[in-house]
Amino acid sequence: MFRNQRPVHRQPEGDDKVVVLGVRFDRLTRAEVLAIIKRAFGSRRALKVYIANAHTVNLACARASYLKVLNGADLLLNDGLGVQIGSRVAGKPLLDNMVGTDLIPEMCERAAMADISVFLLGGQRGIAERAAEGLRRRVDGVRIAGVHHGYFSEIEDPIVADKINRSGAGILLVAFGNPLQELWISRNAHRLRCDLCIGVGGLFDHLSGRLRRAPFWLRRLGMEWAFILMFQPHKWRRYLLGNPLFLFRLLAEKLRSGR
Repeated sequence: MFRNQRPVHRQPEGDDKVVVLGVRFDRLTRAEVLAIIKRAFGSRRALKVYIANAHTVNLACARASYLKVLNGADLLLNDGLGVQIGSRVAGKPLLDNMVGTDLIPEMCERAAMADISVFLLGGQRGIAERAAEGLRRRVDGVRIAGVHHGYFSEIEDPIVADKINRSGAGILLVAFGNPLQELWISRNAHRLRCDLCIGVGGLFDHLSGRLRRAPFWLRRLGMEWAFILMFQPHKWRRYLLGNPLFLFRLLAEKLRSGR
């Protein structure tokens, strides 16, 4: 949950989090998440919002410093069937799938109504610009404060943060992929004066038209990863090796805990 904030509809005490392989997810409905985000508009607190899937959790299992970054989020949301399975194993099923490709445009609709602008950070040169155009087509009235590619060094972080601040953006979308986007947000949140910083993974590729979404029926089955693999075969290790590894880790944890 955001610091010093609770969801619009409070969960029973102790039920607002679920831990999956050490990663502490917020158990919220999509409506609750959008309500919390809307309440953050105008805060200028650079609240950290991360969206994690099975691959993200695998990375956190292998890197304690990254696990600490994820658990330092103001809001940690779930994406995909793997994490949903993990929450069931933990005995606290997650309430909705918060895949960013659907959630972020809904958030931007609310931002447009509140006159909150959006800054897009990430991707190769030109991709953020194309993604911004795609977002304008998808969300009526959305205001784009600025864009910047993702190819810069850590020593340039203050320069990029200053550009974002000068744009007046309320929402910062960071599309570096895991773990780089969460690490960047964690490292730079203190420099930023936006309301929200959100790691969005491959969203810019979808908004720019470089990638297609899986059909709705495939997404409902929790098999969007198979569609992604078809068009991005370079990710085969993430899915063909990473998914079984994730399930093995869940099984090992369950056996250790005696559940």
